[in-house]
Amino acid sequence: MMKIHIMLFFSIQILLHVSLSSSGKVPAIIVFGDSSVDSGNNNFIPTIARSNFEPYGRDFPNGNPTGRFSNGRIAPDFISEAFGIKPIVPAYLDPSYDISDFASGVCFASAGTGFDNVTASVAEVIPLWKEVEYYKEYQNKLRAKFGDKKANEIINESLYLISIGTNDFLENYYQRFERRTQFSVQEYEDFLIGLAENFLREIYGLGARKISMTGLIPMGCLPLERAINIFGHHGCKDLYNDVALEFNAKLDWLVAKLNKELYGFQLVYTNAYDLVLQIVTQPSQFGFENAQVGCCGTGRFEMGFMCDPKSPFTCTDANKYVFWDAFHPSERTSQIVSNYLMENYLGKFL
Repeated sequence: MMKIHIMLFFSIQILLHVSLSSSGKVPAIIVFGDSSVDSGNNNFIPTIARSNFEPYGRDFPNGNPTGRFSNGRIAPDFISEAFGIKPIVPAYLDPSYDISDFASGVCFASAGTGFDNVTASVAEVIPLWKEVEYYKEYQNKLRAKFGDKKANEIINESLYLISIGTNDFLENYYQRFERRTQFSVQEYEDFLIGLAENFLREIYGLGARKISMTGLIPMGCLPLERAINIFGHHGCKDLYNDVALEFNAKLDWLVAKLNKELYGFQLVYTNAYDLVLQIVTQPSQFGFENAQVGCCGTGRFEMGFMCDPKSPFTCTDANKYVFWDAFHPSERTSQIVSNYLMENYLGKFL
């Protein structure tokens, strides 16, 4: 029923975009990553890293809590719409969709995951290698449904959105001892870059050619990190932001390297760090009133099941807040960031 309601809600927009999508260079949006881009896969696995309940999704069509860690839509949805494809990118594990739906966009992302398999084990979510296995299964379904020629066109011409890495640092390296006993933070960054390279080479080998690799945002400015930064007077945690910048520089280097080495690869490093830092430090310039805490609950610590639908503290207008919960952006922030990425990085694929 939820699928029907959503499709009816967006039917007019879809009709408006039909001509563009049928003649556009990008037939589908394909997503890998973590909670920043998960549209609901975690709803269908045994994990506590879920958001398929109120108040999540309260600004989504019909107020549906889809499993997106947001009050509404997330970045891949806005980017898909900007390409004239469709206004939502469905989760691959959602049984209410099938390969006909996924042919124009599909999400394999899993909230709580990372490049590192150890990161995925923290909340028992889908590791990145498993996301790739689902992608292989998806390719087989495409070929069975549409034939090799059409399937290969979708695989080769689609835009792949990848957003992952924050959990490797905040939920793994800085919270658990295992990796810190093995690596310095710089060594761990290099370890993750190696995993990123292996992943990118693998999906290239499977036919992916147009890829957006999003770097880390200023993770020291997330409400949760500010809340526990007592000695820093609840300001952004500079250490985490410095690590994000350091990692992003290595990711940018990797992108340049692979573009040189892999024939026909169009890999783009998309930098969201600078814009998000500007939004957090100068929220009023973007029409926001609060950038220090999230809308949900007190906004300092709550995310996932801690976002209690009965909390009297949850804000009434999420559009005034940069963050929805203590870890994730509001729908409005996602839209601003998506527009920026389209204008500065992804427009070349239109």
